[in-house]
Amino acid sequence: MAIEVLPATEFDDVKTMVGPKRPDANVCWCLSYRLTSSKENLSLTGPARGERVRELCRQDPPPGVLAYDGHEVVGWAGVHPRADTSFARNRRIPHVDDLDVWTVWCIRVRPGHRGGGISHALLAGAVEFARDHGAPAIEGYPLDNRGEKIDLTMAYVGTMALFERAGFTKAADTESVLNGFPRVLMRLDLR
Repeated sequence: MAIEVLPATEFDDVKTMVGPKRPDANVCWCLSYRLTSSKENLSLTGPARGERVRELCRQDPPPGVLAYDGHEVVGWAGVHPRADTSFARNRRIPHVDDLDVWTVWCIRVRPGHRGGGISHALLAGAVEFARDHGAPAIEGYPLDNRGEKIDLTMAYVGTMALFERAGFTKAADTESVLNGFPRVLMRLDLR
């Protein structure tokens, strides 16, 4: 399997990865962390959430990267400058310093394609995407699950082991807990 990771400019492919089955559903669309204002996040309901993502896909840089197996979209990673995300003001996730770091907050692989290394390709693609856009460093806030099983609905943040394999190192503990596991701040210098 040759996985190619590309900027998320194709709205229909982003919709395949993070959109709801019903257009009127009020699901994440991977906007919860991407938007800097919780007020905006809460005000977007039903189809307006998808339309906001469509706008983000037209921006430079787009809201993340997509993984393809041939012409089929099989994965998504949300990655953007931290300043453009809710992590800019998140009190549970510390800022290590004042660098204009990027953050990768969501890694999703389609059912039927899991277990083949796509999450590794997505994280590597997110790193390259950030590097290509001049990021001095990139952070993630995965679970320190110590090898224990994670509920798949909470696995979107990744695991500490996944980030370690991609060259990230632990930069700080956080006060954030997800699915009973602490989240850690993992960082990779891109300079």
